[in-house]
Amino acid sequence: MLLFRLKAVLNIPKVFIFNSCGLFNFYLAEEPVRSKYRKCRFIKASVLDVDFGSRSVRCAPAFEDGEIVSNDVFDLEYDYLVLAPGCVPNTFNTPGVPENALFMKNVSGAMAVRKLLFDLLEKASLPNCTIERRKELLHVAIVGGGPTGVEITAELDDLAHKELQDLYPEVAEYLRISIYDVAPYILGAYDQKLHEYANDALLKRNIAIETNSRIEKVDKHALYIKDKGRIPYGMLLWVTGNKAVPLVMNLDVKKTKKGLIRILTDSRLQVLKSNATNEVYDNVFALGDAADIEGSSLPTTAEVAVQKARYLVNFFNSRNAIGPSSSVPFAYRERQLVSYIGSRDGIIAGKGDKEGWTGRSAWLAWRSGSVMWTRSWRNRVVIILTWIVNVFFGKEIAKM
Repeated sequence: MLLFRLKAVLNIPKVFIFNSCGLFNFYLAEEPVRSKYRKCRFIKASVLDVDFGSRSVRCAPAFEDGEIVSNDVFDLEYDYLVLAPGCVPNTFNTPGVPENALFMKNVSGAMAVRKLLFDLLEKASLPNCTIERRKELLHVAIVGGGPTGVEITAELDDLAHKELQDLYPEVAEYLRISIYDVAPYILGAYDQKLHEYANDALLKRNIAIETNSRIEKVDKHALYIKDKGRIPYGMLLWVTGNKAVPLVMNLDVKKTKKGLIRILTDSRLQVLKSNATNEVYDNVFALGDAADIEGSSLPTTAEVAVQKARYLVNFFNSRNAIGPSSSVPFAYRERQLVSYIGSRDGIIAGKGDKEGWTGRSAWLAWRSGSVMWTRSWRNRVVIILTWIVNVFFGKEIAKM
């Protein structure tokens, strides 16, 4: 038995941004585990704990409409275990965030963003809605100035200046987007020239960039920022980073000590024991945002997770032929960082001696990424056809 802890969703923030802004249908962002072309057993359950001694995992059904009941808990034995529990959004214990903010972690989050956006537009279109009230309802506050925060800002701004102008001509002009970040500048992963270019491009499109902002609390209608006071909003998107899930915290494995708590593995992605001898658990592996290689830390990006997954697939496929001790260590092939900043403009980080660049080619590189991330050729073809139809008939954003 080969047991994986995984999710039936292609968890790439980029595709969820596309979903929420109408670039293609929600189902195209998902890659279901169940398929007539795959021979595997899928169990929709959450892993609560792992007993490495007895080679078993404690599980409970994973459904949003019910709490975990002790009688529902069950154990599963494994021959090989791959841990990929992912992370949850980091709210930094800011009061009111879990109850009032939206998160872009999965398709459900993208659907919630899209629904709320159009609800706010309809409310602002009511005859008795004042101009001041319209401005409050149509203020989209995005907390987090990293790639995801900037990219959702860019797509929403494009939407506001195109399709929404035709669908909501009376209120589209009041849609306002603000980015809040505690850092001194946005897109800190890029060099100074590129993040300043992105900052200037967003400001030219009247997007507010509020850096050095410390959010003290959030309620249903406003966020409260130190030295700036109460800021009303209609929609609050929280895209500030990751935090370890309870499973990672509970596991008896070696973990990182600073920053995001992650499971540590050796260079072959085998999970290290919690002792100081660098022993590994037999046939237990880890990948994704919740795992990192000891002595060779890598970022929590989809590209890293995909490359590790391919490495493990090749490892399992060749295991019987060459034996476990003959496997080569995992080697990450660095890809250039790309971000979209709106109006068919983007930035690409430099690599090695190469300088980064900006412009339409960077936007095309970013946009084409959604096609390559999709695992099935069927979805790739449908996405491309959808984009072609969008060029001639506009985005299908009115249909929910």
